[in-house]
Amino acid sequence: MAQRQIPPERQAIFYIGMGLAVLGFLLFISTFFSAAIHFGDFSNFEERSRSMATRAVLGMLMMIAGGVTAGIGRMGLAGSGVKLDPEEARRDVEPWSRMTGGVVKDVLDEAGISLSHGPSGEPLPLDERLRRLQKARQDGLINDQEFDSTKKKILESA
Repeated sequence: MAQRQIPPERQAIFYIGMGLAVLGFLLFISTFFSAAIHFGDFSNFEERSRSMATRAVLGMLMMIAGGVTAGIGRMGLAGSGVKLDPEEARRDVEPWSRMTGGVVKDVLDEAGISLSHGPSGEPLPLDERLRRLQKARQDGLINDQEFDSTKKKILESA
């Protein structure tokens, strides 16, 4: 399987989301600084209160929007659950899944299939590991490309 990188567009969306969240946090926290600076000063109370409430609400909304935007940038539309397409979601989260062992490992773990050890913990013979991998492909748990790359790894480790 070719090593995929996160597309530059998604990286930009992630950083925009993070920037929006940071700006929202600064806007929100400025409310507390204003309250501390004007503690005990009740002149212009209504105007200052309205300003602080507006900054607090806008800051929270910006933090939420920034978090959602960063999540979409990090995992793509399908990977973050905004778009319901399992195949596209697998492609979107592939760079992170690869870091922890790969999409194939995740699918096989979820299905309870071990390619290296039997139920009693003993290592499986090469032919049994390949049979289990073939069965995962036949059952539609993995695609042909994932099958080929995992088969290659199994044969190299033998």
